[in-house]
Amino acid sequence: MTYIKPEISNHLPKITLSYINNDKGITSFYNNSFEIDNYLDQLKGKKEQYNDDYRKVLGQELFKQYKDLKNNDKQLKHIKSLSNSNTFTVCTGHQLNLFTGPLYFFYKIIDAIKICDQLKLKYPEYNFVPIYWMASEDHDFKEINFFNLNKTKFEWNINSKGPVGRLKTDDLSIVFEKLKSFFKNSNDKNLLSLFKSSYLNNRNLSESTLSLVHSLFADYGLLIIQPDNKNLKNLFKEFFLDEVLNKSCYNKVSKTNNNLKNSLNFSFNPQVNPREINMFYILDNIRERIDYKNNMYHVLNTEISFTQTEIIDEINNFPERFSPNVLLRPLYQEHILPNLSYVGGGSEIAYWLQLKDYFDFQKISFPILSVRSSLMLISKKQQEKCDKLNIKIEDLFKNIDQLKVHYLKNNSKIVTDLSVQKEAVRKNFNNIYNLAKQTDKSFIGAVKAQEKKQLNGLNNLEKRLIKAEKRKHKDFLDRIEILKKDLFPNNSFQERQLNFSSFFNSNKKNFLSFLIEKIDPFNNSFNVVKY
Repeated sequence: MTYIKPEISNHLPKITLSYINNDKGITSFYNNSFEIDNYLDQLKGKKEQYNDDYRKVLGQELFKQYKDLKNNDKQLKHIKSLSNSNTFTVCTGHQLNLFTGPLYFFYKIIDAIKICDQLKLKYPEYNFVPIYWMASEDHDFKEINFFNLNKTKFEWNINSKGPVGRLKTDDLSIVFEKLKSFFKNSNDKNLLSLFKSSYLNNRNLSESTLSLVHSLFADYGLLIIQPDNKNLKNLFKEFFLDEVLNKSCYNKVSKTNNNLKNSLNFSFNPQVNPREINMFYILDNIRERIDYKNNMYHVLNTEISFTQTEIIDEINNFPERFSPNVLLRPLYQEHILPNLSYVGGGSEIAYWLQLKDYFDFQKISFPILSVRSSLMLISKKQQEKCDKLNIKIEDLFKNIDQLKVHYLKNNSKIVTDLSVQKEAVRKNFNNIYNLAKQTDKSFIGAVKAQEKKQLNGLNNLEKRLIKAEKRKHKDFLDRIEILKKDLFPNNSFQERQLNFSSFFNSNKKNFLSFLIEKIDPFNNSFNVVKY
C-alpha cells in the first residue's frame, strides 16, 4: 500500500484540506476534529442534547424496514440497542445510484463501519452503530441512473420528476437483459443474481437500494435508514415550521459564508448557497422548491400555493410532504439520530463546514466530520508496468503532459530541461542591469527586451528538444498514456468512475473483506492499494 499526501493527489477542495490540516482559519467552523480521542467529548455533548424519546420512534421505523429481510440478526440486534441511551451512531449518506454507482460508495460505508469498530475498542462501555442514510428524496435522476462496468455504461432511461426513491423499478428489466448479454462467466452470474434480486424483486428504488446494500453489508451490521418517512419527519416538524416562518438557515449560513471568506487565506466560494426557504414540497411525481412571494408560499412549477396558516397546517398534518434540501438535510439527520460523526467526501465536508452556526442556533450537536477514504486499486500487472517505465505511483497523479515531461527528464540521455541555462542568462542580465543603472537608465528597457528575447529563445529550444525526445521515446510514452487512462478513467479518479462490479470476484465477501482490511478511516492520505 502506498500513501499519497492529499497535496499531491489533489483530490480535496482547499477548504477540506484546511480542515484535515487543522488550519487556524477553519477551526471555529467545527467543534471536535476527527481524532478518536475526541469522540468521548463528542459523545457527552450529544448525550446532553439528544432527545432519547426519539429512540423509540427510530427503532420502530427501522424494525419495519428489517423485519422481513434475510440475514438480519445483526441489524435487529443494533435496532434493539438503539433504545439504550449508551448507543450512538456513525453515519454516512449517499444517493441511490444504480447498482451503487461509483466505487467510493463502498469506501464511505466501510469508513463508518470501521470507525464504529475502533470506537468500540476505545470505549467498550458504549455501543456504536454504522448508518447509511439513503438520499431517497433527491430528484436529480441523471446523476444516479447509470453505472460503468469495463468501459460500458449501463443506463436506466425513464422520465423522472419526483423523489427518486419512489420510482418504480419495473423498467430495470431492460438493464438486466443488457447485463445478461454482457456477462459470461460464473462470477458474472453472482452479479446478475444480485442485480435481479435487488431491482426486479422490489417495488421502488428505495426498497431496491435497501435490498442491495443490505445483501452486501449485512454481515458488518450496517443499518440503512429511509428518511422519506412520515413518523421520522414528524420529529422534525418544528424545524420545517421555523424554515418557512423565520428563514433561520438562510440567515445563519449566509453569515457563516461571509465569515469563511474573511477567515480563510485563500479564495473561498461556498459549496452551497442558502435559499430563503431550503425545503421542497414532495408528492409521488413532484419535488419542487417552495418560494415565498407576495405573502404566499408557492410550490414552483405547479399550481400549488399556501397562505401562512395553510402551510403551517400542511406541515403539522402532512410532514412527509416536505423535504429538506442539501443544507437542511444534515440538521434533519442529526436531530433524529444519536449521531457522533458524519463520513463524507471532500465536497460534502465543504458544505458541512458552512453549518456549525446554524446547528448552534438550533441547539443540535454538530458532528465530528470524517473525510471519507480515497483509494486507487492497482493490479499486479499495472504495478509491473510502472516499474518497467521507471514511474513512481505518485507521478501518476500529474496530468498526462506533465507526466510525459517528467518521464523524459528522468529517462532521456539528452538534457531537455534548460533551467540551468535560463538561470545563467538571468544572472548575466542582472549584471547588465546594474551597469545600465550606472550609465544611462534609459537602457533598462532595451536590456529587458533583450533578456526576454534570449529566455524566449531558450524556452522554444527546450520545447523543440522535448518534442524531439517525445518522438524518440514514443513507444514508452504511449504505454504511459495507456496506463494513465486505465488508472484514471475519463481523466478522473478511478473511485469516481468505476463500479464495484469491475472488481467483484466469485465470492462478494472477498472483495469487501479486502477493502475493510485495507481501509483506515483515520488516515487522510490517498491510498494506492495493490489487489
